[in-house]
Amino acid sequence: MGYKTDTEIAREADKKPIQEIGAKLGIPDSELLPFGHDKAKVSAEFIAAQAPKDDGKLILVTAINPTPAGEGKTTTTVGLGDALNVLGKNAAICIREASLGPCFGMKGGAAGGGMAQVVPMEDMNLHFTGDFHAITSAHNLLSAMIDNHIYGGNELEIDERRVTWKRVEDMNDRALRDIVTSLGGVANGFPRQTGFDITVASEVMAILCLADDLDDLQKRLGDIIVAYRRDRSPIYCRDLKADGAMTVLLQQAMQPNLVQTLENNPAFVHGGPFANIAHGCNSVVATKTALKLSDYVVTEAGFGADLGAEKFMNIKCRKAGIAPDVVVIVATVRAMKMNGGVARADLGAENVQAVLDGAPNLGRHIENMKSFGVPVVVAINHFVTDTDAEIAAITDYVAGHGSEAILSKHWEQGGEGARALATRVAELADSGAAQFAPLYPDDMPLFEKIETIAKRIYRADEVLADKKIRAQLRAWEDAGYGNLPICMAKTQYSFSTDPDLRGAPTGHSVPVREVRLSAGAGFVVVICGEIMTMPGLPRKPSAESIRLNDEGQIEGLF
Repeated sequence: MGYKTDTEIAREADKKPIQEIGAKLGIPDSELLPFGHDKAKVSAEFIAAQAPKDDGKLILVTAINPTPAGEGKTTTTVGLGDALNVLGKNAAICIREASLGPCFGMKGGAAGGGMAQVVPMEDMNLHFTGDFHAITSAHNLLSAMIDNHIYGGNELEIDERRVTWKRVEDMNDRALRDIVTSLGGVANGFPRQTGFDITVASEVMAILCLADDLDDLQKRLGDIIVAYRRDRSPIYCRDLKADGAMTVLLQQAMQPNLVQTLENNPAFVHGGPFANIAHGCNSVVATKTALKLSDYVVTEAGFGADLGAEKFMNIKCRKAGIAPDVVVIVATVRAMKMNGGVARADLGAENVQAVLDGAPNLGRHIENMKSFGVPVVVAINHFVTDTDAEIAAITDYVAGHGSEAILSKHWEQGGEGARALATRVAELADSGAAQFAPLYPDDMPLFEKIETIAKRIYRADEVLADKKIRAQLRAWEDAGYGNLPICMAKTQYSFSTDPDLRGAPTGHSVPVREVRLSAGAGFVVVICGEIMTMPGLPRKPSAESIRLNDEGQIEGLF
């Protein structure tokens, strides 16, 4: 049986005017700022007026560690949201915006797949409503103002060797990781070493995703530490008087974007920090707005549950005062087999033993998510090559871990194909069984927080950090930042910091290469192993096959 491509399905979507989608959530036309016919921003005034309403139930979709075989986390998020609506529930979904870097690199887009997609897919994977451009501009305005201040006499006594604020762009470009600026003579300023991160790793992105409103946004922007003086005292964004102008650039970007699924159900797509180098969740504003406007909100956290879900629980929920009612872990037979050592080319053949060999990765994620006090369901995202015996192997394995696995066919059948999953998820969400608690208390010392994540989530034996890093953490504690949560930056492919170590490894160590204080976002970034905050393009980037066809349609974007 031949299947249409995701792009073909998205193009054939019967989209409703965005005002109709807003009406489903009780948003009047006057409170929508339309971008064309099929996407709109929701006004800050309308959002503020929803505060007295009760919250709906929050459903977090996460996954096993990603493999090249694909897990379909966003696809499952969309399919589950559609399925809840099929059941007659008032449900919305909340996902992140796509970064141009992976779209033109190797990962592709972030709009779901098959019959479980958010549209307009091509817009979402490209410029969308311009949020990422606004974040990039705001970030780089601050960069420009730092160098301009130094050039203009350096009244703040910035130590040029201790400027911590880099520049950003939303593209994978390894050539910009480590650079020297201001070459070419006196008129261009003072040469110094710096670099670029990708926009999704920017602290401005994290701040936009964690801020409650524009006032909170400006305060957090002002709190950014951009550099240090020779006496090691910090220099803040507000010292350079950049926070007001940055807020102006971000005013519209702070408003959540409303779009729709293929089944014309509401979807908020807002914010997009990566989960391997940032906190990996969509914006607090979008999630909280959805909770006020619908009875069930399905949201996702990036990559595997060791990264996105851990940060969702320990950073987003802690900061936003929200808690998940149920967690859905997405797994596929194909990914189980790959974790079990099967080569990608051989995934189509039945191999129950390989499924069982790879299952401990799933088992560990189940245990980890349960440790937060939240009920867990496993969604087996169905592929046409899956056999009954392979599916039964996963189902039995999950039952042995005190959870349940439900086969879901949303990719092929849309919301109707995820009816069983939605029914059980809604039951658990309504049961009140969740007793959510984060992994560590605010007042635990920073290094102990890092050790807690490494040992309890990654199952590492130890954290390796040299004296300089430990001293830096203690200095931040002395400066009043000891109560911040931790944002681990590590490979998404393994529980360990070695991307090739699949399954459920034990006996490994977590080497900490660098720590960064994100005082505005309100967390400490801990960079582990070889992880890069500015990725490079692969040898054969997706960009090579992206083009306009004779009808003016975009080809090669997925």
